[in-house]
Amino acid sequence: MKSTLLALISLLFVSCLSDNEASKPVDYTVQNEKEIVDYVAKNKLTATKTDSGLYYVINEAGDGEQPTATSNVTVAYKGYFTNGNVFDQSNASGISFGLNQVIKGWTEGIPYFKEGGSGILLVPSHLGYGSNDYSSIPGGSVLIFDVKLIKVN
Repeated sequence: MKSTLLALISLLFVSCLSDNEASKPVDYTVQNEKEIVDYVAKNKLTATKTDSGLYYVINEAGDGEQPTATSNVTVAYKGYFTNGNVFDQSNASGISFGLNQVIKGWTEGIPYFKEGGSGILLVPSHLGYGSNDYSSIPGGSVLIFDVKLIKVN
């Protein structure tokens, strides 16, 4: 009886440890970097990498006001994965929001554009939703956004 009880307690302890291990964030930095570099090469993009690991491409510089990380902006966008599957998009008139209210990749990336500018943000998971699933976006995902900065509000 004692050995059965001990085995049951041990099994319970081990299963609790496994649950704790599963809840720890996973570091996707190396995997995301390879995925982005491969995507950039495959699509023949000229992308700039920032110190944080964000990649961006400016297709049109724009000639209007340039936002800061705390600006309220109106942006038209399409968000998709490196396999091309779209997970979100705005309509052509865009949506408005504060850059301090969105994922870090947008807070950092949108200020590279001026009003009227457009391009691509390639966002590694640590600047997106991390290792957590969010809606239809699996944890650890690289997010790509075609963006057009319509207005700094």
